[in-house]
Amino acid sequence: MSTTCSIPDTLDHAPLSSYQVLVFSLCFLVAMLDGFDTQAIAYTAPALMTEFNLAPGELAPVMTSGVIGMAIGAMTLGLLGDRVGRRPAILGAVFLLACATLATAFAQHVTHIVMLRFLAGLGMGGATPLLLALAAEYGPARHRGAITTGVLLGLPGGAILGGLLAAKLMPHIGWQGIYVIGGIAPLALLIVLAVLLPESMQLQVTKGIHADRVRRTLQRITRQPVPEHARLTIHEQTVSKASVGALFTGGLARSTVAVWLPYLFNWVAWFMLLSWLPTVLKSAGLAADLAPYGTVTVNAVFIACAIPLSILLPRLNTRSILLAMLATGIVVAFSLGLAGQQWPLVFVLIGLAGFGIGG
Repeated sequence: MSTTCSIPDTLDHAPLSSYQVLVFSLCFLVAMLDGFDTQAIAYTAPALMTEFNLAPGELAPVMTSGVIGMAIGAMTLGLLGDRVGRRPAILGAVFLLACATLATAFAQHVTHIVMLRFLAGLGMGGATPLLLALAAEYGPARHRGAITTGVLLGLPGGAILGGLLAAKLMPHIGWQGIYVIGGIAPLALLIVLAVLLPESMQLQVTKGIHADRVRRTLQRITRQPVPEHARLTIHEQTVSKASVGALFTGGLARSTVAVWLPYLFNWVAWFMLLSWLPTVLKSAGLAADLAPYGTVTVNAVFIACAIPLSILLPRLNTRSILLAMLATGIVVAFSLGLAGQQWPLVFVLIGLAGFGIGG
């Protein structure tokens, strides 16, 4: 008699295993290096202005090219992962990120940096949705929110690490050294990922491939045998295909616009803050070796706020907390423009930005 083995149900009823923690940790490390590289341009921007004799406005293409690459990567590599597998797509994203970042250290013209930041952005943006999908699929439903939040916190964690390294090491190794570190570290991690990172079990079952490998992985997680004759299944969901236009029909137009616009403008504010903060602080008179601490502060407060918010959010009125946080971000932005060189106040406001804008 044929029996079935539901992968999601099996994971939900099994205790969390060390193998699952390994998968989550690998995803976190990729996100951490992603965050390091995302902020590398912010740390090195003042040095790039000096190296290439640039006015602040001439940095705009360098700053925005990576963000554009991230947007395209997030939209395309996620779909590629559904076709070729999450594991090879993640490995490809990390390889692209590593090579483009390492090559930036040897750029001879600002145009080269613009192109390389775009390529690095493809890898950065493409890796994040793949990591979240893989981590979520390997986690039980009861821990899924904590798992995805933990993986995402690798991004600001990497940004903090990069800021501390930039503040301590850049006076000795130059801006090029930051990109050497940002390129070699993911290449080293790539070797570890090639050995240890597994493929999505659900994706393999959906494609009808590697059933024996999936059984071995399940056994490694649950430490219980999976019968060879058992048919592996996933939760089938019927999803109707729809265009983006469907989000504006059936009374959804107002809600769609109400979600999209705040997200868009907040994202613009967040990336402007992260990308330009060290440059603005240096231009305002802060010592160059202290400017990266601005990004460290904003990301540290973001992490400190994200953890309790992720726990409390289901119990809070989302609309009210969102309005309060956005109002805080607006007040902070105006206040930063008036704070001058009162550095203790400036850094307090930067921390509040981590709550109001980042949160």
